[in-house]
Amino acid sequence: MSQKPTLLINESTVKDLMTMADYIRLTDNVYKGLNDGTVINPTKLTLDLGETGNYPNYEGFANAMPAYIGWQDMAGLKWVSGFAGKRKEAGLPFINGLITLLDAQMGDFLAVMDGTEITNMRTGSQTATALSYLVKDSAITVGIYGAGMQAHKNTEAINEIFDIEKLVIWNRTREHAEKFKAEMESEIKGEIIVADDQSEPASCDVVITVTSANEPLIETEWIKPGTIIFPLGSFQEIPDEVALKADKIIVDHPGQALHRGALKHLNAEGKMNEEDIFATLGELANEKKSIGDISDEITLCIPIGIGAVDVAVANEVYQRALEKGLGESFDFKA
Repeated sequence: MSQKPTLLINESTVKDLMTMADYIRLTDNVYKGLNDGTVINPTKLTLDLGETGNYPNYEGFANAMPAYIGWQDMAGLKWVSGFAGKRKEAGLPFINGLITLLDAQMGDFLAVMDGTEITNMRTGSQTATALSYLVKDSAITVGIYGAGMQAHKNTEAINEIFDIEKLVIWNRTREHAEKFKAEMESEIKGEIIVADDQSEPASCDVVITVTSANEPLIETEWIKPGTIIFPLGSFQEIPDEVALKADKIIVDHPGQALHRGALKHLNAEGKMNEEDIFATLGELANEKKSIGDISDEITLCIPIGIGAVDVAVANEVYQRALEKGLGESFDFKA
């Protein structure tokens, strides 16, 4: 039996084949599979290329994120990087990614595709999917710190499930926040407010941080009971006190969430461990745990990002591309 040729799929094809509703559906399925054991998702491996100010000082990182999706019987790996430095100087997006798909039984590499679009879309879908387990009302208010790609995709995803009554956006560079408003105000029913005061977004039902900040963007006293906080950056966007003050902490993957992002410092200092996590998103998705009434509680939700969602989406892209005759076949064994 000869090895199958590998299908090469570019970014524009990925965009054409998938909707945000597709991403949300697949994210929900992955969370359920991660909880019931039919999805395998090792902790991501990070190659530090100066992200934390160290050698080789390129202000970047690259993550290797493998996974197996049981209901698809598909394995894969996302190799995704984030670079400031020279990449920012060149006017290129911070995130750049590539996804490979592997026949889980034969070991053939079935597809290689752009992973940047999938990364951006699935990051938004993870927030929206998590919110669907936490919020029963159809209408919410949203505060966002950061006005880049992830602010757009989180808004798009949340808007797929909820009515956004008000969105408050804050960015260090106000013109970027104004640009976000101009681009997104026709997409949601509610008003978009560009915040003058940095504390304004924190007054919303849902507070999302999507920046590369390595210092807190919010102050502990800004967060009131009834708030759900999503610190989605890979660094330290919220004070440690907010995490310690939270009544419930929800994560997608405990092993990853405790070693990167908002909980990293606390875990390293022995102030927080897996016992402090109330539930995983998979436990909520499969109704193994109930979130209960959180209207008077501070809830910290950290979908730090799992490769299984990327692989599940990539497989659906691959299957649709095969059906439509899209992509280019390449024989690595020729």
